[in-house]
Amino acid sequence: MGEEKVKEEAMRIIEMFQVLPRLVVFDLDYTLWPFYCELRSEREMPSLYPHAKGILSALKDKGIDLAIASRSPTEDTANTFLDKLSIKSMFVTKEIFSSWTHKTDHFQRIHSRNGIPFNLMLFFDDENMNIQAVSKKGVTSIYVDNGVNLGALRQGLTEFTNNQNASKKNMPWSPLPLREITRPNNNNQK
Repeated sequence: MGEEKVKEEAMRIIEMFQVLPRLVVFDLDYTLWPFYCELRSEREMPSLYPHAKGILSALKDKGIDLAIASRSPTEDTANTFLDKLSIKSMFVTKEIFSSWTHKTDHFQRIHSRNGIPFNLMLFFDDENMNIQAVSKKGVTSIYVDNGVNLGALRQGLTEFTNNQNASKKNMPWSPLPLREITRPNNNNQK
């Protein structure tokens, strides 16, 4: 399936959902592309998984912000590959740095930069440790074992919607409307 066909199908999938994430975050290695960038030369021409670019384009066209959370120790190589693939400008935030925190530091930085609550984020990664750690922050996190694809997108949006619906059901109270605060009129003041 070519990039345009993937994008069209991704658009159809996205349109099936009334509740959408404000930010979709992707890992790089073995999520967007089928390799570890630290094992590749910046002189090489990288490739994406077959559905990746169409999915990124569809999300962007639907007004959903995109971000990267990668523990790659070679930020320069990763950025070079993003440039070569003509996708670097699609991402509002790129957190690419080596870490032992299973991406919790990455997400803290993403949240600090854009203010989007964790529960309004969707995350795709190929490492279960990252999925588990980030899920604890309230991020809907989807494990991909062979790169991001249309099935993973559908699963992610379905789980995101289910998580949003569950949090509404678990809220036994509803916020009260704000009332205007009135102060007593003190006639002794001039």
